[in-house]
Amino acid sequence: MVDISRIVAPGSSGASELFQYLRDGVPRTRAELASITGLARSTIATRIDILMQLGLVAPFGDAISTGGRPPSQFALNASGRIVIAADLGASHSTIAVSDLNGSLIAEHREALDIASGPEPVLTRMVETANRLLEESGRTVSDVISVGIGLPGPVEFSTGRPSNPPIMPGWDAFDVPAWVHKHFPVPVLVDNDVNIMALGEQALFFPEVEHIIFIKVATGIGAGVISGGQLQRGARGIAGDIGHVRVERGAGIACPCGNMGCLESIAAGPAIATALRSRNLEVRTSKEVLELVKQGNTEAIQAVRQAGRDIGEVLTACISLINPAVVVIGGSVAQAGEHLLAGVREVVYTRSTPLATQNLSIVQSRAGENAAIVGAATLSIQHVLSPEGIDSIDAA
Repeated sequence: MVDISRIVAPGSSGASELFQYLRDGVPRTRAELASITGLARSTIATRIDILMQLGLVAPFGDAISTGGRPPSQFALNASGRIVIAADLGASHSTIAVSDLNGSLIAEHREALDIASGPEPVLTRMVETANRLLEESGRTVSDVISVGIGLPGPVEFSTGRPSNPPIMPGWDAFDVPAWVHKHFPVPVLVDNDVNIMALGEQALFFPEVEHIIFIKVATGIGAGVISGGQLQRGARGIAGDIGHVRVERGAGIACPCGNMGCLESIAAGPAIATALRSRNLEVRTSKEVLELVKQGNTEAIQAVRQAGRDIGEVLTACISLINPAVVVIGGSVAQAGEHLLAGVREVVYTRSTPLATQNLSIVQSRAGENAAIVGAATLSIQHVLSPEGIDSIDAA
């Protein structure tokens, strides 16, 4: 690969702005780009040369000639550079290599305990990523960015976890700095629900600008996309609906230290606890789902009630955000229509008709792929933005 340390920085040449007209993958000639931008063709040619040397743009055949030599066309070179994506869950990790269109080139999933601490987990992530690069015939110099999802609150501006309840040793750990020592490129870190929202949108709702993604698993959280942009809030905890107080939770303690949180009555462990009080031997969300699949009435009723509780909080979210689509994902969402029925029952009853007129409440179609695709999307969106391209360093 070309040594991009010898290339003029895009920010000094305007190449990053020109790239925004090419990243949609539609081939365009220099003349077309000059017409769109109002720049001289010589300027366009210089900026295209820079983008080609960076591996971001490549020639894609010739346009139809109007006489003489056919003009060359240029477009995003999706395979020219790659990103590393990582979905680090409570008990698993998925690592992947992706092209610049978000298509996964190589992927590996394995059991991994997030509670073992940041350095062991991230070391394993780096080792797996390097192996995937080798298997794909790529090198670290091809990597342009890294995107990571974590199962806890993250201060997005710094990439540091913030008091994550199931991640001992991770609080305030500088994940980007640690990973940057191994991959000297931008490292983006976000919580798992946000990246799941990005992945679901990228795979199945690319034209929808207003989406709420609800993850129901060990905890409950939401990823909010409004106006086409992921909304993180002032400190990165927008969508933390699991700790909103709900009426039915009065008097029930939550691991966060408060009482009556949604998570304390509607997350997977809470459903299992409720079923144990009815003399059903269930300890995990997986066992709850098995009972549901077997047609156990009490398990089905418990899951549906959890859906109603989630719907209670979601009704307020819908009034505030007015989404077009609500996606329910996470392990408990595998209960399917039983959970969704409870959510819909409350939302469609309590929300205003205008808010629900065209509202779709659906089960995640991306499933376990949502997070890893979202991690890649997070990384790509950053690095292909004008600011991201301007900051590209030598690889």
